[in-house]
Amino acid sequence: MFGDGLWSFVVIAGPIVLVVALLFAMLRNRRTPRQEAQTEQATRELYKQQSEDDRRRTP
Repeated sequence: MFGDGLWSFVVIAGPIVLVVALLFAMLRNRRTPRQEAQTEQATRELYKQQSEDDRRRTP
């Protein structure tokens, strides 16, 4: 009967551990407004550079 109790624990605790792990990951990966602004600026610069490169290549 030990197997039944263990299986019940796994079925109940498994989703709880999964939710806790997901919440932890989401909270650790949040960006500050400054980081978000840096990312946006770098993206704009990359797009601008790519557009310039494409214009030079197009005959």
